[in-house]
This record gives sequence, C-alpha cells and structure tokens, in this order.
Amino acid sequence: MSQEEKIFAEGFIFKRNEKAPEFVIGRLSIKVEDAISFLKQHQKSGWTNLDIKQARSGNYYIELDTYEPKKSDDSSIAQPTAKVTQEVDNELPF
Repeated sequence: MSQEEKIFAEGFIFKRNEKAPEFVIGRLSIKVEDAISFLKQHQKSGWTNLDIKQARSGNYYIELDTYEPKKSDDSSIAQPTAKVTQEVDNELPF
C-alpha cells in the first residue's frame, strides 16, 4: 500500500472534551463556506467520506477518505461446478 499525501478536510474541526459526559464523543465544528467548497471538490456520486483520526500528539483531525476498492473481474471468480455441488449435497446428513 502506497503512502499517499493526506488531504485534510477544510472547514471541519473535531474536538474531544474530556470533561463532557461519557456519552458525548466530541464536538464537530463546521465552517460552512470552506466545508461546502471542500465537499463539492471531493464528492463522488454525491458523497464525501471523511475519517476522524488522532495524531501522535493526541490532537484530532479530519482527513478525506480516499480509499477505493479494486474493481474485480466477474470472470475471475470461480463458479462451483455441478460435480462439486453434488458432492457437497451427498455429505449432508438429511
């Protein structure tokens, strides 16, 4: 896996408040103009995925999720043959 340059989400700030009740994870602040511009620039099919991460320093940051699953060729998937299916059926106790 190659190390790609991080793309930080512009207009988004996440803060964790250790004094908040346990059920409060943190606070997300959004600077609307910057966030809308960032989302429009990085959207795919109407969606933009963001990851909330923790830096080594302990601070949180929001990064663009650039993961894209590899497309598989359906012909490369092995289909069970009738013989294999029949052998499995013969092993069932009912």
